Amino acid sequence: MELTRIILLLAFIYLGFSCTCIQGRHPHKKHHPKHSIALPPMADPPSEPPEPMNSTNVPPALSPQPNAAGSDTNSTNSTSPPPLSSPISPGSPGNSTNSTNVPIPFPPAPAPTDAGTDGNSSNSTAIFDVRSFGAVGDGVSDDTEAFESAWVSACQAGSGVLLAPQGYSFKIRSAIFTGPCQSGLVFQVDGIVMPPDGPHSWPQSNSRRQWLVFYRADGMTLQGGGLIDGKGEKWWNLPCKPHKGINGMTLPGSCDSPVALRFFMSSNLTVRGLKIQNSPQFHFRFDNCKNVTIDSIFITSPARSPNTDGIHVENTETVGIYNSVISNGDDCISIGSGSLNIDIQNVTCGPSHGISIGSLGKQNSRACVTNITVRNAVIKHSDNGVRIKTWQGGSGSVSSITFENIHMDTVRNPIIIDQYYCLSKPCSNQTSAVYISDISYTNIRGTYDVRSPAIHFGCSDSVPCTNITVTEVELLPSQGNIISEPFCWNVYGVSETLTIPPVSCLLDGLPRSIMDIEADKCF
Repeated sequence: MELTRIILLLAFIYLGFSCTCIQGRHPHKKHHPKHSIALPPMADPPSEPPEPMNSTNVPPALSPQPNAAGSDTNSTNSTSPPPLSSPISPGSPGNSTNSTNVPIPFPPAPAPTDAGTDGNSSNSTAIFDVRSFGAVGDGVSDDTEAFESAWVSACQAGSGVLLAPQGYSFKIRSAIFTGPCQSGLVFQVDGIVMPPDGPHSWPQSNSRRQWLVFYRADGMTLQGGGLIDGKGEKWWNLPCKPHKGINGMTLPGSCDSPVALRFFMSSNLTVRGLKIQNSPQFHFRFDNCKNVTIDSIFITSPARSPNTDGIHVENTETVGIYNSVISNGDDCISIGSGSLNIDIQNVTCGPSHGISIGSLGKQNSRACVTNITVRNAVIKHSDNGVRIKTWQGGSGSVSSITFENIHMDTVRNPIIIDQYYCLSKPCSNQTSAVYISDISYTNIRGTYDVRSPAIHFGCSDSVPCTNITVTEVELLPSQGNIISEPFCWNVYGVSETLTIPPVSCLLDGLPRSIMDIEADKCF
């Protein structure tokens, strides 16, 4: 008996020593007992998921993961992980255990979807698919409430993404998406977004001056590979529109038409990669915004669609517009009063009315615009090239404007300052005017439509333009060989190089009244 006890004791010591040595070789390795259940491998994603996001048009964080179909996990179209050998309790998906009490290793299914992480990372991106909020996306149903609900949820989430997925057409009434939101909100349009079709389909209770408004949406990004279709044709054909009346005269009737996308009192905005077409009025409008970047967008509407400015900026500062193509029925880009530090590069315009500063000073108002740069642009088959337009009777100033490296292709007024802008002829003469100074035109080349001179400087009788500089300008007629002489009226400046046509009509020096004029300068 005693011998048996000694043998058992020695065996116990030996086994304990062996176990300690095994664990010592792998101190952090978890060892499962032989009776633990092996989990089945995760199934491959379906070869054709219900509606995958277009990974080429979304940020890297939104690219589909190997175990995801790209949609919200709350959606009926989402792909969930395969069931384990023991069923998961429907009431507590992440905390249920199998029959042997082995914890299920899958994290709880996030609502909304966590893209690009396993759900445990602090920098995960939550996707709010509008279909999960009731959007149908058939182009007929009203999806406004679904978008508004998705916005509220995404707005409250850090780095939230509101997703309008590819393959669907969403109809939205006039709506205001209001912040402030958590930083990093993304409005991702990969499908088609459109309003009701025309004024007769527009709800009477909705504003007819705006469609989608983003208010105090600081830090927001609007992007995607989809399309925003303004369905503007029926609005353009209202009898009040200029092109419908005889000789451009408007006819009686309501004329309000909605701006497609308006950003109001927002900062640190990014708009990129979008296509937008056929807005009833302006395609984009930025009011009282700061730090805006617009990159790689495509805007199109017919050449005769009225008031369809591509991008309008007003009372807004520090804006960059880059690498974009715009063709429309009005100004390609228009810069209104209160705008400063606007940088425009690598933009192609046309057909259009060109890139315009103004109109300014309407109804004797004060206007201030400064530090505008347009570089490396192409303007083709347009009524104007680079234009500054002001009404008589205004006040304030336009200063520090640079137009550089611009190619003109059959443009009617390639270079124009018009301080007698007037839409209803004739307009009465007035003595006050917006003061225009420090304007530089450098390396502007191409062809012009012979119906108008290539260069037109029409400045105010009482407030002349000053410090106008022309350098390396070469503009030839698109037809024939006759080069029109520039038009100059009360403009002071210098031609620093030989130009075609020669600009010999600039007045030297400064006017005697310069001190009085500069007293009204804004900056």
